[in-house]
Amino acid sequence: MEKLKLGNITIDIIKKDIKNMHLSVHPPTGRVRISAPRRLDMDTIRIFAISKLNWIKKHQTNIKNQQREAPRDYVNRESHYFRGRRYLLKIIEHNAPPKVELKHSTIELYVRPKSDRNKRKEILDEWYRKHLKEATPPLIEKWEKKMGVRVNEFGIKKMKTKWGTCNRQAKRIWLNLELAKKPPECLEYIIVHEMVHMLERNHTDRFIRLMNKFMPKWRFYRDELNRFPVSHGDWKY
Repeated sequence: MEKLKLGNITIDIIKKDIKNMHLSVHPPTGRVRISAPRRLDMDTIRIFAISKLNWIKKHQTNIKNQQREAPRDYVNRESHYFRGRRYLLKIIEHNAPPKVELKHSTIELYVRPKSDRNKRKEILDEWYRKHLKEATPPLIEKWEKKMGVRVNEFGIKKMKTKWGTCNRQAKRIWLNLELAKKPPECLEYIIVHEMVHMLERNHTDRFIRLMNKFMPKWRFYRDELNRFPVSHGDWKY
């Protein structure tokens, strides 16, 4: 990977088998990346980057000012998100196995007396994981039929820099646990995104064409995903 320096802005340059240049700015630090056709020299890429400096600075400012969730303490009346909605956490101590119940405006977290923050977080995370494990298979099945691809396996894990990943050889996709907190259409968008990678490895022009074909409103869903409060480490697609 080559790097281009413009004042105090460092740009990662990645050359690929693509036809056009693609510019992106990524949270959480505002890192800038240009994907460029292999045939282009650095002078041409530099001129392109200079022409986009105002756009880069604008998006870096937006990322810096983006609303972020404060670190959670898992205490009563703390805000937590599920499927795009905000709920207040209600801690209920009881001498029985832990459980989570969703109410109209609250998430009731049943824990044993003296359970600490880490234990409460672990219980809630497992509840989020269970939801994603139930919500994902019908979506994969739906898009397998539409796209003519096969997903052999999916998994849920915490990821600091991505919403999802795809292993083309194993036909396996991984989803970020944080997606349980986002609107359902955002989960579906990420699933489609990763399944399209089974047809096209990189974010090439062909990848964009396939996304436009299968999910014409994918940019809307992407923006919707990034509009909601993000936790530290969340990434934009």
